[in-house]
Amino acid sequence: MNEFRRLGILGGMGPLATLDLQQKILAATPANRDQDHVPVVVWNVPQIADRQHALAGLGPSPLPQLLDAIKGLNQAGVSHIALPCNTAHYWYDELAAASAAPLLHIADITTQAMTEESLRPSTIGLIATQGTLTANWYQQRFSQAGIGVVIPTPDELAQWFVPGCYAVKRGDIRGGGLLLDLLADRLASRGAQKLVLACTEVPPALEAINSKYLPDSIDPTTALAKTCVKMWQQSQQSATGLMY
Repeated sequence: MNEFRRLGILGGMGPLATLDLQQKILAATPANRDQDHVPVVVWNVPQIADRQHALAGLGPSPLPQLLDAIKGLNQAGVSHIALPCNTAHYWYDELAAASAAPLLHIADITTQAMTEESLRPSTIGLIATQGTLTANWYQQRFSQAGIGVVIPTPDELAQWFVPGCYAVKRGDIRGGGLLLDLLADRLASRGAQKLVLACTEVPPALEAINSKYLPDSIDPTTALAKTCVKMWQQSQQSATGLMY
């Protein structure tokens, strides 16, 4: 197992989502000084082909740019790589094969966080891109954990998710939140006890409107941030022999 020395973040998808992960890493770190924080190298280069368009057959694959990012992060000496964009995990196997530093899988981390919930839901609503839904990462893992899944219909994705997501990308975070909140309403009406916000644009959008669903939501970005902090603390404990 690789020693955790320096985290790489393969971001840019989009830039706000990358900053959101960084902020959540900072918030999760119990630090008394600068040196206590997680060492991070961030690849926040947004000139990566649109993942949703690529998977819909409407645009080029982002894989060449993602592989370039993996190369850059490895050259920067990272020991582990976090990929906050859920949809980009479609290319996870190719990226992992090209990287000396292991890639964390956000669906594995989110499932672990879900199973550790004190009030574990029997059914969750999954807000994600069509690419993430089709790939079935979350559904498979939740099913194995005995958790049912409610997903958006194609019409709901087209009416609320896609325009909400792209509203966030163009800076209209509140407008995106209002649309995504309508999608959350639909999933809750079909029995979702908690929501998994498995697209990085969704948590900031719902936070911008103080959505009533936030207390009953699981944010994969937060779960990823907490895991990175835990790995860093464990590496420091191992290096010093002290509880960090």
